[in-house]
Amino acid sequence: MLQSMTGFASGKGEMAPFSWTWEIRSVNAKGLDMRLRVPDWIEGLETTLRARLSKALGRGNVTLSLKVQREETGGALQLNAATMDSMMRVVAQVNAAAEARGMVLAPVTAVDLMGLRGVMEQGSSEDENKALGTAVLEGFAPVLAQFLEMRGNEGAALHEVLTRTVDEIESLTDQADAAIAGRKEDMEEALRNALARVMQNVEAMDADRLAQEMALIAVKTDVTEELDRLRAHITAARGLLQERKPVGRKLDFLMQEFNREANTLCSKSQNTALTRIGLDLKTVIDQMREQVQNVE
Repeated sequence: MLQSMTGFASGKGEMAPFSWTWEIRSVNAKGLDMRLRVPDWIEGLETTLRARLSKALGRGNVTLSLKVQREETGGALQLNAATMDSMMRVVAQVNAAAEARGMVLAPVTAVDLMGLRGVMEQGSSEDENKALGTAVLEGFAPVLAQFLEMRGNEGAALHEVLTRTVDEIESLTDQADAAIAGRKEDMEEALRNALARVMQNVEAMDADRLAQEMALIAVKTDVTEELDRLRAHITAARGLLQERKPVGRKLDFLMQEFNREANTLCSKSQNTALTRIGLDLKTVIDQMREQVQNVE
């Protein structure tokens, strides 16, 4: 069954003192483009999520975000040495700039440094982070399932639309076939006029050249091959709609082939009714092409 490239899902979870929110959405794309916004301090989280998404999805522009919050529990504070070093370098630069201007600043105490944002933070052990990573990944499974279900539902709706459209293309192809008989008189008149133009120079033209000219006229107006190829494309489209793997690229290519035959049919028609059918075909094919853009 078809899968759509459009989908959305969200979810929440908690493991004291943490809580988190998932959100995943996707739109159509030529390939699989993943953009993940997840905490980098949960080791291995992004790598694991990318692997799961790559396994589950074939195409789409996918955005995944995870927001994690920690409840302030009043637990022991820990020194963030990296932040402290950064702050101390800034203080040294400020003091040097002040001295260069003949200014003496009040000394910065340890208490001053500890009060700066990020220098002291709630303790979070390696084991705690590992347990959090396991919990958020377990919480991601139902979110991903919900996301895939929505893409599947959208795909089922696309399947119905595309199936009806293929049926409409087949009906118009049958109408074109029937219209060929109706243009017989017009074609005979066109051939008589063409023959008259050729016969004006018949004295200067040998029999072989005359035969070639008449054959060329016949070829230019024969749409049998175009109708045969349209029917072959219809069969191919129905086969692709029954596949259980991503077929969006193949359907997109097939739409180009459909459009090519419809264009040729219009250029060869030389008949008002057949031209109208060809234009209707082009309209329906263009509508189908727009829908195909959303198929994975």
